[in-house]
Amino acid sequence: MKTVKIIGLFILVVLAASLFSCSGKSSVKQSSPEDFNPELSFEKANKLIESKDYDQARTLLLEIKNRDLTKKYAPLAQLRIADSYVKEEEPELAVAEYRRFLEIYPDHQHASYAQYQIAMVYFNQIESPERGYGGAAKALVEFEKLKKDYPRNPYKELVDIHIEKCRDTMADYEYLVGEFYLKKGAYEATIARLEGLLRQYPDYKKEDRVLLSLGIAYKKSGQREKSEMMLNRLLEKYPNSRLTKEANKELSAWSKKEEKKK
Repeated sequence: MKTVKIIGLFILVVLAASLFSCSGKSSVKQSSPEDFNPELSFEKANKLIESKDYDQARTLLLEIKNRDLTKKYAPLAQLRIADSYVKEEEPELAVAEYRRFLEIYPDHQHASYAQYQIAMVYFNQIESPERGYGGAAKALVEFEKLKKDYPRNPYKELVDIHIEKCRDTMADYEYLVGEFYLKKGAYEATIARLEGLLRQYPDYKKEDRVLLSLGIAYKKSGQREKSEMMLNRLLEKYPNSRLTKEANKELSAWSKKEEKKK
């Protein structure tokens, strides 16, 4: 009898434990991938970016990348991560994230946007010829890549304007370096730098300045023929330049030297 009671008690305990276990499972709602709403999460992340809560926004965007079963919002989340770094003024991190997007989604409809943004990160670093050469050089490479890889990109007109700005900035820098050498009396270095400028940037808008400086550098180094060629080229090509007076002055100096020798 006592054995029967013990067995009965054991069964009651097992049943109670089983019921408790079932009730516990039903009371805890397990979140499944299907319950995740990437669209709502993406909207929330954008609001966080607008309120400058970048870390929280990126946490949510990473979750979208990992859990978006539709694969519609995952690429957009990667782009917004990169955008958030631009807004936070972290250019190198932004470039790294845009490049990651292009590695993962090279044929995505927004791939040209990512490439454009990379170029713009560097373009926005241009402040002056002295400090902006590096940014201009990098931006030029990225803009050219955009034109080559995405010829139908929607930024064509802007890209051409930005490329011109990059080239002007780089040419201005070369001119300033040439002027520095000229003032230091390093005439061969001046000639090498400015001749290189004319070859690389034949459409340079300040070519009259370059020609004058080259004329002077050749003159100082005793190369009369080349000096006269540069100065006369300035006079013929830019007759309305304010530098014509100085060019004529340099040319007349040769005649005065000849008269003294006679």
